[in-house]
Amino acid sequence: MAERLGRLASLAMLAMMLALPSTHAASAPPLGDEGYVPIELVLRLGERRLYVIPVQHDHDPRHAVASFPVAVGRAEYATPTGRFKVKQKLVDPPFQVFDWSDPDRVLKTVDPGPKNPLGERWIGFATSEFGWQIGFHGTPNPELLGQAVSHGCVRMRNRDVVDLYGRVEVGTPVIVEP
Repeated sequence: MAERLGRLASLAMLAMMLALPSTHAASAPPLGDEGYVPIELVLRLGERRLYVIPVQHDHDPRHAVASFPVAVGRAEYATPTGRFKVKQKLVDPPFQVFDWSDPDRVLKTVDPGPKNPLGERWIGFATSEFGWQIGFHGTPNPELLGQAVSHGCVRMRNRDVVDLYGRVEVGTPVIVEP
């Protein structure tokens, strides 16, 4: 039982850092390209859905160029609401399991690969009230999408977080709504 709880905890905890279908559009061109339209990310916790919206549409999901089903933080570790910015992007991130009572104390590291609970990408945007980083990341358990199961992070299908990773830059606005 303790091992299972530890495994469940480590799946959602980060030191570094619905089955509804996804909609995809072509990735945005890099910053500076002619025709580039700046975007913002709007996460609606109640919908368990992330929207990619051109900024001129003032976070109105009716104008989304893409949207993705997600899993969010459970009640006791709710995903924080408010306005944030992407502050970190990592490809094949390592996952660090840390001490619950001291998030600075790393107990072990899980290398990139199929057993890594962060999946193929990490897009960090906030710090939890408990001291660990919050971000968008892949998951080896897509059956959990649509649920409130994490310790604050936003879990996505690996293909979706790879798509999202190509659309955002450090500094991209992230708006998290209830």
